[in-house]
Amino acid sequence: MSIFTPTNQVKLTNVAVVRLKRKGKRFEIACYKNKVMSWRNKVEKDLDEVLQTDSVFMNVSKGQVAKREDLVRAFGTDDQTQICLEILAKGELQVSEKERNNQLELMFRDIATIVADKCVNPETKRPYTVGIIERAMKDVHYSVITTRSTKQQALEVIRQIKDADVMPIDRAQMRIKLTLPQKDAKQVLEKLRSNFTSIESEEWEGDLEIVCLIDPGCFRVINEVMAAQTRGKGTLEVLNLKEIEEGDDRLEN
Repeated sequence: MSIFTPTNQVKLTNVAVVRLKRKGKRFEIACYKNKVMSWRNKVEKDLDEVLQTDSVFMNVSKGQVAKREDLVRAFGTDDQTQICLEILAKGELQVSEKERNNQLELMFRDIATIVADKCVNPETKRPYTVGIIERAMKDVHYSVITTRSTKQQALEVIRQIKDADVMPIDRAQMRIKLTLPQKDAKQVLEKLRSNFTSIESEEWEGDLEIVCLIDPGCFRVINEVMAAQTRGKGTLEVLNLKEIEEGDDRLEN
C-alpha cells in the first residue's frame, strides 16, 4: 500500500494501519509493517521506528487527516503523539485474513514458548515441551489477543491451565543467594522471609549467607528491600532460573 498525506504530500510505503473506533468515528495511524507487534511486545521501544508519521487519520489510504475537534471529542486532547500511543495500544491492526492467521499462529507459538520456558511440572520439577503447552492451550480453548503482549498472555495461559486442571503446572522457582551484613542480618531477614519458597542453606559465620528458592515475581521486592535495608552493602545473586531435577530433560507426554 502507498499513500499521500494531504499536508505534505510525502509518499508513505510499506504501511501497516492500526484502527480505533471512538465516539462513532474511525481513527487510524500509519505504521511500519512488522513494527506494531514489536512495540506491543516491548521489543521495539522507539516510537519513531514504529510510526511513519505522527499524524492521526480518518482514513490512511485516502490521506484524510482527522479534524482537531474530532480528536478532542474522542480522546480529550489534540496531542497527536499521545493519541497515536493510545491507538497503537488499543487499536486493531488491519491485515488480510491470511496475514492475521499467520500472526495468530506465531503469537500462539510464542506464548507457548514463554510458558514452557518459565514453568515446570511441580511433581517432577521438569519443564514441559512447547508442544505440550500448545496442546494444553487448545484444551482450555485459549484465544490469542493481538493487542496484548505475548508475555502478558503467557501469565494468563498459566492461570487458565491451572484453573482448568488440565495438567500440573507451576512457575519455575528461582534459586538465589543473599549476603547480608552481620549487624543488619536478623532485621532484614525478617522482612524478606515471607518471599522465600524455601531456604536451602543458612550460614551465620560473619555475614549471613542464604541460598533459597523464590517465585520469580518476588525478585524485585527482595532486591528493593535489600538495597534499602543494607544501604547497598548486601548482595543478591541469581544462581539459576529454574528448579529442575535430574538434568534438563523435558517432559514429552
